[in-house]
Amino acid sequence: MNTGFDLIIFDCDGVLVDSEVIAADVESKLLTGAGYPISAEEMGERFAGMTWQNILFEVEREASIPFSASLLEQSEKLLDERLASEVTAIPGIEFALAKIDLPRCICSNSSLARLDMMLTKVGLISSFAPHIYSAKDLGPDRVKPKPDIFLHGAAQFDLAPSQVVVVEDSVHGVTAARAAGMRVIGFTGASHTYPSHADRLTDAGAETVISRMNDLPGVVAALAEWDGVF
Repeated sequence: MNTGFDLIIFDCDGVLVDSEVIAADVESKLLTGAGYPISAEEMGERFAGMTWQNILFEVEREASIPFSASLLEQSEKLLDERLASEVTAIPGIEFALAKIDLPRCICSNSSLARLDMMLTKVGLISSFAPHIYSAKDLGPDRVKPKPDIFLHGAAQFDLAPSQVVVVEDSVHGVTAARAAGMRVIGFTGASHTYPSHADRLTDAGAETVISRMNDLPGVVAALAEWDGVF
């Protein structure tokens, strides 16, 4: 299937792999234990797409609770252990990848080591390597919702942002892609979705929102026929 786009960029967590729900569970327990009671569901709604470090900064600002550096390390260790045994691919993603005849890459806030581990476990690594990019490699202050990682991804293919379509599940990710000048499809089919998820992605700038990966090829083709002015 050919389209008017020259590149499709996927977020990873919550788009390719069903990892956000696992992260929300780990992080909610750590925050609750540290004196900030919060459910996994609320974690997913409020903080999906954010790095754990930035979540801690946000909670510190809101609740004036100082967190130790060990909490950062503890989360990374626990989450890697859970992901290594529990993470699964998003249903329909292999079908979508097979039907979309476009160059593709991953632009994520997760580390390259974690991306490699998750994608290898679910059998998707060969569908993207070597075009897997982590915002953390650009610098600690360049993660989503800043547009840097998306601009970096497009630059690897020598493309302008207007030639790119992005698939994102988080408000921060959609915000980043729109700031980069790219068109965005929102996705709400992972386990961490919540009632207002689609509306929030639309408000952030997603042109359309899907809840099934099987629908992605058709939506990409439809958007390619439309100039995206809205």
